[in-house]
Amino acid sequence: MKKTIVTTGIIVVVTLIALIVFNKLTSKKDTTGIFTEVGIGKFEITISATGELMAETSVDIKGPEFSQGRDVRSTNIKITDLIPEGTVVSKGDYVASLDRTELDNALKDTRERLTTLYANLEMTLLDTAISMNNIRDQISNQRHTVDEAALTFRNSKYEPPTTLRQAEINLDQAQRVLDQLLRSYKLREAQTRVNVKNMKWMISRFEKRVKDYEEVLSGFIITAPASGMVIYKRERFGNKRKIGSMVNPMDRVVATLPDLSSMLSKVFVSEVEVTKVKSGQHVGISVDAFPSKSYTGTVLSKANIGEKLPNSDTKVFEVLIKIDGSDMSLRPSMTTNNKIMIHEFDDVIFIPIECVHTGIDSIQFVYTKSGFKEAVVLGESNEKNVIIEKGLEPGTILYVTVPEEPEKFKFHNGTK
Repeated sequence: MKKTIVTTGIIVVVTLIALIVFNKLTSKKDTTGIFTEVGIGKFEITISATGELMAETSVDIKGPEFSQGRDVRSTNIKITDLIPEGTVVSKGDYVASLDRTELDNALKDTRERLTTLYANLEMTLLDTAISMNNIRDQISNQRHTVDEAALTFRNSKYEPPTTLRQAEINLDQAQRVLDQLLRSYKLREAQTRVNVKNMKWMISRFEKRVKDYEEVLSGFIITAPASGMVIYKRERFGNKRKIGSMVNPMDRVVATLPDLSSMLSKVFVSEVEVTKVKSGQHVGISVDAFPSKSYTGTVLSKANIGEKLPNSDTKVFEVLIKIDGSDMSLRPSMTTNNKIMIHEFDDVIFIPIECVHTGIDSIQFVYTKSGFKEAVVLGESNEKNVIIEKGLEPGTILYVTVPEEPEKFKFHNGTK
């Protein structure tokens, strides 16, 4: 019995010791991160933004040209085939093909109309030749009639007056018929000349239309205008053109051949921060595809007009960043992380923003480990820290959060 009591006592003592050690460890762990030290050194104000790579210059791979005086109706054309993005091609290599159905049908209709026009012209010329030949025969015959009437009139000068008058009337009538036939011949000739001219003009127009359709259709097999890597064309809302996409006659680009030796990082900055961005500012860049590499660049330009990204109500401005040097492993559309350097300070005092508190009298202060409140004058800030222009010395230990029983902390030197 006595041995059991002793054993139980030992267990209780060990348990108490373990609880005390555990509480101390837990207490120590809980206080980790409560304090921070006032720092001094370089202070950077930056804007961070995610973007994507794009080539500064590129060669467009385009569909057929509808303008340039061609008599072909502009239309949206579907992409029926397209080589995989990232394919390296040489000049003249096959890239894509477009749907020929609509223009093939239009070309067929135009050729049929042209065949009809040829037939109509031939028939018109044949009918005109026959008609004009008949009129010429009538004129020839009428001339003989006039000659006979003239001869009768001359031979009737010794006949009675009535006979002479009748011969004169017959001559005059024959001459009028001849004159009418001559006028009819000239009118018919002029009319035929105009009709044939109009028909030939219409034929030439349809011949040109057939040629235009053939030239446009020859461009429906798209080849590379230069050597390079094929990158799909991005449309207005960021979607890439692919098989099934429509090519607009006003925007005929199917894909591009980017110059990989000069790359840009395209980012979008909110309207709140874009006023801080200036051309020439230094930028630190990392690429998700190559986490071990880092790059530098400078702000090249920023948009003057904001836009709304899909599925977002926030207005943003496009900013282009030129990457220093060249790295042929970089590819368009790779994701980038960009830190735009807005301002840089040397040898300034700074603390975490969380350390700063504001009293009911609007005085900003911090809690020190020594048990005081210290009023501070703040300067510029970044995402994490803020510059202290007055009120603290480097190395001072501060509470990161509000300490327990904050009412016991008094302003240093009676500051209130």
